[in-house]
Amino acid sequence: MTARITLNDGHSLPAIGFGTYPLKGGEAVTAVGSALEAGYRLLDTAVNYRNEAEVAEAVRRSGLAREEVQITSKLPGRHHTYDDAVRSVEDSLARMQLDYLDLHLIHWPNPRVGKYLEAWQALIDVRERGLVRSIGVSNFSQGHLQRIIDATGVVPAVNQIELHPRFPQEHMRAVDGELGIITEAWSPMGKARAPLDEPAVVGPAQRLGVTAGQVILRWHIQIGSLPIPKSSNPQRQRENLDVFGFELTDGEVAAITDLGEPDGRLFGGDPDAHEEM
Repeated sequence: MTARITLNDGHSLPAIGFGTYPLKGGEAVTAVGSALEAGYRLLDTAVNYRNEAEVAEAVRRSGLAREEVQITSKLPGRHHTYDDAVRSVEDSLARMQLDYLDLHLIHWPNPRVGKYLEAWQALIDVRERGLVRSIGVSNFSQGHLQRIIDATGVVPAVNQIELHPRFPQEHMRAVDGELGIITEAWSPMGKARAPLDEPAVVGPAQRLGVTAGQVILRWHIQIGSLPIPKSSNPQRQRENLDVFGFELTDGEVAAITDLGEPDGRLFGGDPDAHEEM
């Protein structure tokens, strides 16, 4: 069994999840199915991934009870007005043929549009209706978080951000931690920039007899990040989940964090400027 992390609303999530971007169609159903078979119980999708229905179909085919699997989806930028946000959640549930989602996030703040506070109020209200269990945000900066908390008094359960060894997000992890928010990591390896050949990663992998990828995911676990790696390869899926039977030293964790760069983002996705509709 994977370790679990308790959220500020009393619910909990597995300490590692399965990312589904950019899986589509039959490939998505197959990959999510093998991830569930490997033992993943937290699935991450979004309206903009256009694979919500396939993710839910894989859960149905798995034979697992609905309550055994936790499903996250995300609200796109074009649905930030209050009414659109409520309808967006309802539409996600209809597409997935589900009664509720375990976690729903605002995908990006899109500050130029300036409607993310409306979207947050909508998520609070759909949670009250029982359509979602937990609510959170994605790609929010300290200022974005403070604005929605000050306005509503409701603290997000999760802030899902770009976080990997090239961009360890020490400031945002500290901000989230002080607010009682769990930091989830998208692109937890760093995609093409994954430091798989760096001595700081290779050394612990050789010492422990594990893969470089497992070392990076274990680094996430030890810094308090909840990673959501994506892989279509069943063996890789199993490896990515198998990170609870070994431990990095404090020095190894620090050395991996030191691989960070001033702006190590993969594509310049600064939440104060980047927008996705």
